[in-house]
Amino acid sequence: MSASEPELDRSLVQPWVPLTSLVLAVAGLAISLYLTIEHFSASSTLACPDTGALNCLKVTTSEQSAVLGIPVAVLGLVYFVAMLAVSPGPLWRSKLPALRYGRLALAAIGVLFVFYLVFAELFQLKAICLWCTGVHVLAVALFAVTAIGTAWADPSDL
Repeated sequence: MSASEPELDRSLVQPWVPLTSLVLAVAGLAISLYLTIEHFSASSTLACPDTGALNCLKVTTSEQSAVLGIPVAVLGLVYFVAMLAVSPGPLWRSKLPALRYGRLALAAIGVLFVFYLVFAELFQLKAICLWCTGVHVLAVALFAVTAIGTAWADPSDL
């Protein structure tokens, strides 16, 4: 960095990261809980269209709605519980690289799974679930916040 370039103030970003990650994880947990309840109650009461391209019932009852026999909604529930567990402020301020990069890896795994699910919806099922899309958006946003929070961490803290 040259003398004429200003130093980035990394502390400006940090305060909003823990709160934002907690809010996103709680919202994702809420939708995943709803989808899990719907999965185990035959998905017949989903508050979503069930005809045409927007078809939650088709998506949530498809062969792709389970991985190794585990409902995708349950996997989402586990994912958001795990992200919630690693998102409180004190854990964001931790100097443990394993925690910082473990949280980032967990968020990245969530996004990779979202890519698979979106592919399945668009190209295999040719149907989209609005509730699932909400979870996908939250997982991608949670990854973005986690990546920014990790990247903007003060290097002297690592």
